Amino acid sequence: MTSDKIIDVVAGALMRPDGSFMLGSRPEGKPYAGYWEFPGGKVEAGETPLEALKREFHEEMGIVVTAATPWLTKVHHYEHASVHLRFFRIWDWQGEPQPREGQDFAWQRPGQLTVEPMLPANGPILKSLRLPSHYAITCAEEIGVEAQLARLTEREWGMVQVRERGMGRAELADFVARAAAIVRPRGGKLVVNADPAWLEGWPVDGVHLNGARLAALDARPDFEWVGASVHNAHELARAGQLGLDYALLSPVAPTATHPGAALLGWDGFAGCLKDGVPLPVYALGGLKAHDLDVARRHGAHGVALMRGAWR
Repeated sequence: MTSDKIIDVVAGALMRPDGSFMLGSRPEGKPYAGYWEFPGGKVEAGETPLEALKREFHEEMGIVVTAATPWLTKVHHYEHASVHLRFFRIWDWQGEPQPREGQDFAWQRPGQLTVEPMLPANGPILKSLRLPSHYAITCAEEIGVEAQLARLTEREWGMVQVRERGMGRAELADFVARAAAIVRPRGGKLVVNADPAWLEGWPVDGVHLNGARLAALDARPDFEWVGASVHNAHELARAGQLGLDYALLSPVAPTATHPGAALLGWDGFAGCLKDGVPLPVYALGGLKAHDLDVARRHGAHGVALMRGAWR
């Protein structure tokens, strides 16, 4: 039986430049001993989550965290306790991890886990780590179909959204098939911004929901990857309630797609995330690839690019 009290906990993923991350095993004497997790611990009275993260990583493995950004927030109910868990990604640190509590460490690659079992609250985080830092959105209607397909060959994108609202179903199906033949063999994921019912049998990895489709749904569509476009904290919360894999929050800066739209700015973007969100959020709207660092500092998983991806 779980306690009514919710314990505030922080956890962090040490991130290498190649995308690999560190897991640690839980030592003997703790609940779920031998399970693998993202290291961390309880937030003590008077501490901020970031202060707790730095303290825990120094106590548990002897390193000094020098650069960390907020990421996801989850609530998980165990038999012995309920935890409010804030995840950070740690980009830089001083020292080499040492097993100060007798734990083991293992560097892992997204989608290629070599250790088990995972602590239940940590398992769902692994899928989020498979999402790339840069997310591309097509604009074939603006630059032309052949030009768009040619641009797709110039870089290996981790995830591409086909967003071609002016195409009919048959034209869109043809474009998706051609885009998939470029993106997927290179290890990328292809999602389509369209009616989910259209996508049956198409060579896609998932669906991307616009605001109207997100509002109309009462259950997550049955695809491996499901994302949504959101513009405020309410819509972002809805994406989390449906168990979506990510959201694109916009517009951060002025865009040609929505001229004159009210802008979030970075403060507004961070404000939508201030209470914590259970899914990765990309910043979208007038951004470029080099905006990644500032996006992460404001809580984003990464940046989504439309015109900025193809220039």
